[in-house]
Amino acid sequence: MIDQVQPAQLQEWITSQATHGVTVVLDVRETWEVQTACVTAQGFELMKIPMHTLPARLVELKRDQPIAVLCHHGARSMQVAAFLVQQGFDHVANISGGINAWSSQVDAAVPTY
Repeated sequence: MIDQVQPAQLQEWITSQATHGVTVVLDVRETWEVQTACVTAQGFELMKIPMHTLPARLVELKRDQPIAVLCHHGARSMQVAAFLVQQGFDHVANISGGINAWSSQVDAAVPTY
């Protein structure tokens, strides 16, 4: 199952997953997008793996670790979250609205693009 989590609710989701280890926020945007706007890791580990490189880098993720996937608006992250579930990952969330919603809900200093 893929949880849908608004950026403002992420800390609550992280707390609910604490028994499974440190949550990874997996940013699947392209490098130029991450350079344009990026979140600051607070209470989670931040990993930046562009969507197209994920299959080759899947070994970098732990299947039992909570993973919340982030992109620009939430579409790519939902695709990646579904892929992770198909690959046997158990604790997966999609950050609805992506970095754009993060800017309006969590940290206005994060630029929108």
